[in-house]
Amino acid sequence: MKRRLTPSEEFEIMKIVLDKFLWLGVVIMIFGLYNIFIGAALSSGITLIIVGAILLILFLLIIIKEYEIIR
Repeated sequence: MKRRLTPSEEFEIMKIVLDKFLWLGVVIMIFGLYNIFIGAALSSGITLIIVGAILLILFLLIIIKEYEIIR
């Protein structure tokens, strides 16, 4: 017998998962900023920052889409 989650429990789990994915994107962006500060190629640092931002948006859209389908 499966246990059903309440909407508030589902939302709490979604927040925890979203937080982990957001940290991943932020770490990639910080690494790009670090590359710029240490004097590595400016283009590689900016590329990492853009990739981190795209990753944040992508994970956000995926999680919101899945949350809406489950509801």
